[in-house]
Amino acid sequence: MAVLEIIHYPDDRLKQASDTVTLFDQSLKDFLVDLEETRLSGPGAVGIAAPQVGVAKRIAIVDLTELKKPVDNHGHLLMINPEITQWQGMEKGREGCLSVPDFTGNVIRAEKITIRFQNSEAQWAEFETRGYEARAIQHEIDHLDGMLFLDRLVSRRADLFQRKVYKK
Repeated sequence: MAVLEIIHYPDDRLKQASDTVTLFDQSLKDFLVDLEETRLSGPGAVGIAAPQVGVAKRIAIVDLTELKKPVDNHGHLLMINPEITQWQGMEKGREGCLSVPDFTGNVIRAEKITIRFQNSEAQWAEFETRGYEARAIQHEIDHLDGMLFLDRLVSRRADLFQRKVYKK
């Protein structure tokens, strides 16, 4: 297991669209372990995507199970080749990102989505989710498409905020 280096904005690799995963082998499983270890090392990180560690593959992890305020969620989601098949409603909410450590911002996202993805064994799963989990999934899929939450701000002047410094 290894904690991988997080790439920070404005690194051009964060703007690159990721490739579909086609090989489900041991090296993929090893990478997934390292990606999870990296997510867990981040301050309060509920998600991470492969491009954030310099790997341009469609892989993301979302896990809301350790939040201080419990929210409805589907547990630990390891998503390979995820795609959103349906969107419903719109809602503004605050987001942060491991790759943009100094800022948070208000972003408009779909309130409810249907997500489809493969697991580490290449099996497909699909479900509907809403609220914070839907927001986190959309945020991570944006990374796979070469986008950051900064790209979705309605107004940099009104919707971008300096992050508070947290004591460890």
